[in-house]
Amino acid sequence: MNGMGSGAGAFGAGPALLAAALALAGSAARAEDIALDTIDVASPSPIVTPPSGGAAVPGTFPAGVLPVVTTTFSPVTVVTQADIVRQQPRTLGDALFDRPGLSATTYAPGAASRPIIRGLDTSRVRIQENGIGVHDVSDLGEDHAVPINPLVADRIEVIRGPASLRYGSQAIGGVVSAENNRIPTYIPPNGIAGRVTTGYSAVDNGRNAAATVDAGGQSVAFHADAFRSAADSYATPLGIQRNSANESQGGAVGMSYLFDRGFVGLSFSHYDALYQIPGGEAAQSRTRLDPTQDKVQAKGEYRPVDGPIEVIRFWLGGSTYKHNEIGIGENGIDGVQATFKSREAEGRLEVQHVPVATSLGTLTGALGLQTDRRLIGTSGEAGSLLAPTDSRSTALYLFEELRLERGLRLQAAGRIEGARSTGTATLFPGDYVPVDGEDPLSYGRRRRFAPKSASFGVLQDLPDGFVASLSGQYVERAPSAFELYSRGPHDATETFEIGDPNLKKERARTIEASIRRAEGPFRLDATGYYTRYTGFIYKRLTGLRCGDDFASCGSGDELAQVVYAQQNATFYGAEIASQLDLLPVGNGFAGVEAQYDFVRATFDDGTFVPRIPPHRVGGGVFLRADGWYARVNLLHAFAHTETAPYETLTRGYDNLRAEVSYTKAFDPAVTGWSEVTLGVQGTNLLNDVIRNSASFKKDEIVLPGRNVRVFLTARF
Repeated sequence: MNGMGSGAGAFGAGPALLAAALALAGSAARAEDIALDTIDVASPSPIVTPPSGGAAVPGTFPAGVLPVVTTTFSPVTVVTQADIVRQQPRTLGDALFDRPGLSATTYAPGAASRPIIRGLDTSRVRIQENGIGVHDVSDLGEDHAVPINPLVADRIEVIRGPASLRYGSQAIGGVVSAENNRIPTYIPPNGIAGRVTTGYSAVDNGRNAAATVDAGGQSVAFHADAFRSAADSYATPLGIQRNSANESQGGAVGMSYLFDRGFVGLSFSHYDALYQIPGGEAAQSRTRLDPTQDKVQAKGEYRPVDGPIEVIRFWLGGSTYKHNEIGIGENGIDGVQATFKSREAEGRLEVQHVPVATSLGTLTGALGLQTDRRLIGTSGEAGSLLAPTDSRSTALYLFEELRLERGLRLQAAGRIEGARSTGTATLFPGDYVPVDGEDPLSYGRRRRFAPKSASFGVLQDLPDGFVASLSGQYVERAPSAFELYSRGPHDATETFEIGDPNLKKERARTIEASIRRAEGPFRLDATGYYTRYTGFIYKRLTGLRCGDDFASCGSGDELAQVVYAQQNATFYGAEIASQLDLLPVGNGFAGVEAQYDFVRATFDDGTFVPRIPPHRVGGGVFLRADGWYARVNLLHAFAHTETAPYETLTRGYDNLRAEVSYTKAFDPAVTGWSEVTLGVQGTNLLNDVIRNSASFKKDEIVLPGRNVRVFLTARF
C-alpha cells in the first residue's frame, strides 16, 4: 500500500467511552425512523430486501423504482443496499456524487469526500449514522474524512427541505444518514442472517471486503460487522494521481432486548484509516491523515398500552475522535505536523401522541427535545489554525400533520434552539493585510445564539399515483466554532483560514414545489426550489497568499488566504429524475431513464457563490428480469463558468457507465447461502478528464479515469 501503515485501534474503550458520553452532555441524538424500501432512479436495483430482514427476493421487480418516498414535508433520496454492493463506495461522497441534487467535495477521492446537497456542504449538511451525528471534524476541513464506511450500511438516505428541521439548524442544507442494524431491531426468521461482500477495482488496485451478521432468539438480538478497504494511488487520463492511496478498517458489535411493546439496544463501533492527500504541496510533502474513532450508541422505544402517548423514543450517542496530519515539515523531517481531537455526545427524546380525530381530519405529530455538546482540541500546526473550542446546543421541536379528505395533508413544524460557542477570537485588520510589528490580538470569547425555525407544507394525492407538494420554511443557523474562531494555516488544504467572531445568525427562507410518482410504468420525481439567504456565511478568497503565520500574508506563496464572510445570497435550482418501462422481459422490464439537476447561487452584488456543482444531464437504458440486471448510462456535466472571484473555469465532462450482474437464489439448507450476486461495473469508460468544480483543489486533482469493478455478494 505504498508504505501506508494501519492506524488500527483497540476495541476495549467501550464502557469508559459510554460513561464519558453520558457525563459529557445530557445529550440527545437526532435520528430518523422512516421505513424505506425504495429504489434509486439512477441505478435501478435487482434486489428487494424485505423490511423483516429476511432474504432478498431475486428477480423481483418492485412497483416503484424512484429514490424517494413522501414523508413529512419532503422526499428522501435512498441509496439501497444493492446499489452499495455494486458501486462499493469508500465514502458517502463517492456514493452520492452523481445523483440529482447531490455532489461531493472529492478532496481526496476514496478517502475524504464529504456530501454536498444543493451546493451546500460542511456546517450546513448534517451527517449521521442511525440517527446519531457522525461526531468527527470533517466540517472543519475538506481534507478530513467522514468515519463511516458505506459497505456495512443497509441504505443511505438523504433528507432535504423542511424535513431537516427535525435534526437541527446545522442541517439547513440537508441530512445524510447511513442506516444499518448495529443496534438490532429484529430477530432474523431463522435465528441468524448475514451477508459477505467483496470487490476489486482496476483503476486503483482497490480491494474491499465487508461482512455483517445478525442473530438472536427469544427476546435478545445480536449484531456484528467488520470491513476493510484498501487502494493504491489511482490512475487518471493524465497519469497516476500521486499521493492518493488509502485504507480503512473497522467494525461494530451491538445487542438489543426486545419486548412486547418496544426495545432497547446498545452498540460499540470502531473506525480507523490512513489516507493520503493528493495535489500540489500536499503530494510533495507526502501529507497523510490517520483518523480513529470509538463510538457508543443507544436507542429504544416504548409503546404504552393506552393513554395520550402512542410511542416514546430515545437516541443517545457519544464518541472520541482523533487524527494526525503527517508529512514532511519545513525542517525536512517526516512526522506529525498537526493533531485534531474531538469529543462529542448528543441525545434526543421524542414523544409521539396518538392520532387525534378533529372536525377537519386526523391530527398526528411528535414533540422532541434534543441536546448536544462538542469539544475540539488541537495541537501542533492545528493549534495555530484553531484553539480549543466548546460548543453546546439544546433544542425543542414540534411536528404536526393534519390529514383531510381526498388525499390532502397539511403539515407544520417549529423548532427553537439555544446554542453556545466558546473559543479564542482573533482581531485581524479589516483588510486582512498584516501591519509591521503588530500581531493580531487574541482573547477568549463566548457567543450565544437562539436560532428559531418554522416550516409549513401542503401535500395532495393526485390521480394515477401522482403526489404534489408545496412547502415553505424559515430557518436560522448559528455560526459554527470554526467559522467564528479560525485563525491560521491549514497545510493539508493549502489555505490560511480566518474566522469572524462577530458573525451573525444565518437566515434562510425557502419555497419548494414538487410532483412525484413512484409506482407504475412511468416514475417521476421533479422538484424545484428557491432559497433567499440573509447573512450567508462562506469562505471568501481574498487573493492574498500566506506562509505559516499572518505576518507572511501578502508576501508568502504557499497558502491561499480564506476569510469567513457574510453576504446576502440567492440559491435556486431543480432536480428531475424519471424512468419509463418500455418492454416486459421475463418477470421484469426493459426501460429508459433520465435525470437533470442544477443549482445557481449568486450574491446580491452580482457575483457568484464559490465552489458550486455544475449543471448535469444524463440518461440511459436498463434491463431487470429473471435475476439479471444491466444498465448503460451517460452523465454529462456542463462546463462551470459561473465562477467567484479568484476561481478558475471548470471544463465539462462525460461519464459513461455500464454494468451487468446476476443474482441467483439457493436453498440455504443445502448450500448455506440464500442467494449470491456476481457482477461487473464500468465507470468513466470514455476515460474523460473529470474535475469537480465544487472542490478547492480541482485544478490539482483529476478524478479517477476508466475503471472496471467486479463484485460478489453472498447472503445467508
